[in-house]
Amino acid sequence: MKRREFITLLGAAAAAWPLAARAQQVPMPVIGFVYTGQTSSEASPFVAAFRQGLRDAGFIEGQNVAVEYRWPGGQYDRLPGLAAELVQRHVAVIVGNTPPAMAAKTATSIIPIVFFTGSDPVKLGLVASFNRPAGNATGVSFWSAALEAKRLGLLHELLPQATVIAALVDPNFLTAASQLNDLQDAARALGKELHVLQASTESDLDSRFATLARQRPDALIVAAAPFFTARRKELVALADRHRIAAIYSWREFPEAGGLMSYGASFTDAFRQAGVYTGRILKGEKPADLPVLQPTKYELIINTKTAKALGLQIPDRLLALADEVIE
Repeated sequence: MKRREFITLLGAAAAAWPLAARAQQVPMPVIGFVYTGQTSSEASPFVAAFRQGLRDAGFIEGQNVAVEYRWPGGQYDRLPGLAAELVQRHVAVIVGNTPPAMAAKTATSIIPIVFFTGSDPVKLGLVASFNRPAGNATGVSFWSAALEAKRLGLLHELLPQATVIAALVDPNFLTAASQLNDLQDAARALGKELHVLQASTESDLDSRFATLARQRPDALIVAAAPFFTARRKELVALADRHRIAAIYSWREFPEAGGLMSYGASFTDAFRQAGVYTGRILKGEKPADLPVLQPTKYELIINTKTAKALGLQIPDRLLALADEVIE
């Protein structure tokens, strides 16, 4: 190599070094992801949907964005500390379901918050309105907690002669009181007797199903709650063991062997939260992003489980079903 060519090459390389160094020094944005309902392994399909939403918005975990996950389970008393930790960490966005979002809203008015909730975020104080959130939070509301009366009606269509319906409710869930009110009103309108069972811990589930075995209700409605979603396989197994017809909030329950579910797509809510998170990372403000709402609710029926219970699904319900699992 000639001396002049060598000096030119050396000069070009030297000019590139500061640029490369500066590129390496640019910090990767960090997302704080907190979900109360799952362990990391049980939440894998929902986390995958969130990551898909991030990809749709142009972000790939580990390449141009980092995610710090927190799994407090049902220990709601840990949430204020976790929210404070993420604020001190100076994360770019905090993402979570209702209880973590509420804790984050208390901890910061600056860091953007993206929530996914089955409740009314206006009543919870997360946003000022659906179209104009106004503050530092926005997200997805899939209204699951408001659908208990509809689920009870679907049970009635399946078992019109049923007179006693059991309802399993998590008393620690923020909207438990309104869920119970809706269920009681619907039961009275349909002429049903409602037996309410409350469970918020692992040990509660076995004892409540033992109570079901003694009371022998005609059917069961499992109210929407992160605690129950996290334990969907266990709940389905208990319902199968006690041979009781049950309806749930999410399609993941009949996919795990449950009888029926009615609700919006839970996984799609996570995907939409991922898209909103990506848009905020690109510079959009939560106050300018309207709260998303589902445009479709799914009725999923598992006919294999129905046959095991000796049930004949009415043709009308089969016609209404968005998916029949055989």
